[in-house]
Amino acid sequence: MTPLLIVALTWGLAAHTQEASGPLSPQETQLVEAMAAEDVYLDPRAGLVAIPVDVAVRDELLEYVLVGPAGATHESLFVTPIKPSVINLGLLALGLEVGQNASWQPIDPQPTPEELRAGASAYSVTLPRGDVLHPYVAWRQGDETYFYRLEDLLRNLITGHSMQRHGWVYLGSRMIPPLPGRDPSKPPAPDEFAADVYQNLINVSFFRDGYTLLTTALADCVEQTIWMCNAWLVPERGARLLLIFSRERLDTLPVSLAGRLPIVAPEARDAREE
Repeated sequence: MTPLLIVALTWGLAAHTQEASGPLSPQETQLVEAMAAEDVYLDPRAGLVAIPVDVAVRDELLEYVLVGPAGATHESLFVTPIKPSVINLGLLALGLEVGQNASWQPIDPQPTPEELRAGASAYSVTLPRGDVLHPYVAWRQGDETYFYRLEDLLRNLITGHSMQRHGWVYLGSRMIPPLPGRDPSKPPAPDEFAADVYQNLINVSFFRDGYTLLTTALADCVEQTIWMCNAWLVPERGARLLLIFSRERLDTLPVSLAGRLPIVAPEARDAREE
């Protein structure tokens, strides 16, 4: 399987996958099999993509939900070995179109210094908008199946509650020029997929660059120092789980994913519970 083959197949599917019914076409089947070879589960008719993730940060502040091994692993709930551009191709196969990232506009007139010191903001923020996904996390532990909305695993330190459930906006990252430091004697390098370069895939707090694949879309996410893991719900660091992206809200784990759930050892609990 070549990257060009994946791109061609994905873009061919993206326009009609959501309206299709009946058996998968040969092209769809080829794409599903190609994604499976990359350890990505794709069901274009059900609007599902699922990938393996490992628990990273449980007891520190979070700015991301998902990163790659070279991303901000010190401030992300999960890390995945799957290449970001491969995940993105799976999401495109669900028929998603790139949305708008959060944006900041200066408030006019600007708050006074006294108002700023009292906590007033100098900017108003327009929330992300566009096509959305509903993320879920699942695994098996002992004889139990665990299935959570991703928001349930995130804690707002100001409100004391889990994150509000909502649709996470698809940004699709973007193409960027090669990073500085390339050999000038060589031909110019092509643009690169930003999520592959920086490996930060899903953000909790808003970032202006819009390099992630998926973003939260809540007003609370303007803040970067209020999010932590609901650690009492999540297995220990390093545990392998399944992250599921769905076009529609799910009440239960899809039957097609039951056999793909990672098995977490029953003793994989926070050491402080011992």
